[in-house]
Amino acid sequence: MQIHIGDLIREELMRKPKNYSVTWFAHQLNCDRRNVYSIFHRKNVDVELLMRISEILDHDFFKDLSNELGKDRNKKLEK
Repeated sequence: MQIHIGDLIREELMRKPKNYSVTWFAHQLNCDRRNVYSIFHRKNVDVELLMRISEILDHDFFKDLSNELGKDRNKKLEK
């Protein structure tokens, strides 16, 4: 599975309206902006944190991960 969850989170935040800034996101997570940039660089994120992020950004990142898993399974079955 070749998915970088930090990239997905950053991309989703950037798709939001301008008032959804990194500063806003950090405030929602009760953390510093530097922590948000750290999240963007992570390949993996704790499940609880990913649940909070999903709620804040109103996006189901678990579905993204599940879809990627399904693609991997289909590729294996095709071989």
